[in-house]
Amino acid sequence: MDVQRDGDTTCIQTETDFSNAMKINHLHVGKDGPLLIISGPCVIEDFETTYRIASFLKELTGRLGLNFVFKASFDKANRTSINAFRGPGIDTGLEILDRIKSKLDIKIISDVHRISDVSQAAEVLDIIQVPAFLCRQTDFILEVSRAGRSVNIKKGQFLAPMDMKNVVDKIKSTGNPDILLTERGVSFGYNNLVVDFRGIGMMQQTGCPVIFDATHSVQLPGGAGDSSGGQREYAPVLAKAAVAAGVDGVFMEVHPDPDNALCDGPNSLYLDTLEGLFDSLVKIRKAA
Repeated sequence: MDVQRDGDTTCIQTETDFSNAMKINHLHVGKDGPLLIISGPCVIEDFETTYRIASFLKELTGRLGLNFVFKASFDKANRTSINAFRGPGIDTGLEILDRIKSKLDIKIISDVHRISDVSQAAEVLDIIQVPAFLCRQTDFILEVSRAGRSVNIKKGQFLAPMDMKNVVDKIKSTGNPDILLTERGVSFGYNNLVVDFRGIGMMQQTGCPVIFDATHSVQLPGGAGDSSGGQREYAPVLAKAAVAAGVDGVFMEVHPDPDNALCDGPNSLYLDTLEGLFDSLVKIRKAA
C-alpha cells in the first residue's frame, strides 16, 4: 500500500502568505484547496459506533465540499490513569479501520505510540499521527517518517510554535516531504491549555500545512483527577478563529453521545452540532 508520490507532493511556501500545500494521495491539502476536516471518535469503541461516525462525517463533509480524513485511535497509550480505556489494540483496531476504509472509500489517520507498531499501522493508515508527547522523540519520528506514509505531527503542549521547524527537519531528513503540523494549545498553569493563534502563521513558515485541533485545545489535562476534563462548548469558537487566521484544516473529536464516550468525552462534540459548525467554517474560509 505505497503512497503515490509525484512532483506535487512537496510542501510549497508562497511569497505572499504562509498557507502551503501538499497532496495525500489525490487529496489536496492547503492553499487553494478545500478546508481539511480530520475528525472521528477519540478511540475505537466497537465497529458499529466507529462506522456510524465515519459514515456520518463522510456524507456531511462531501455535501459541504470539505476534504475529509477519518480519525480514530486503536490504542491510546497516554491515558491519565492505568484504569482508563485504551481501545481494542492494534490488531483488532487496524482490522476495524481497514474495514471502514474499504466500505466508505475514505482516508484514515490514527496515532501510533510505539516504534514496534509503525510498520503494521502503515499497512492501513494513509496518515500516521505522532502524539504531542512524542514530538521530540527523534528515533520514533524517524521511524514514522520512513514508513511511506504522510505524517501528522502534533505540537507538544510544551513547545513554542517556531520550535516545530526542528521537528520538520527531522522528518524531511528521511526524504519524506508529506508533513502536516497540528496546533493543540500550550500548557497554561495546571490542568489548562491556551491557544496563541500567532502560532498558526509561525508553523506555516516551515512550508507545511497546519491543522488546528479544536477539541484537544479545550481539554483540561488531568483535570478530572483520574482522567482529563474538557470544555467542549468553546471548541467551535476556537475552530472558527483558527479558520479566520488561515489554518489549512481543523481536527476535532466527535461522538454520538460524548457524555458516555469511553475516552475524551468532555471535549468531544456531538454529531448533531456539526452541520452548523462545518457550514460556518466553509463560509469563514471563503471570506478569509
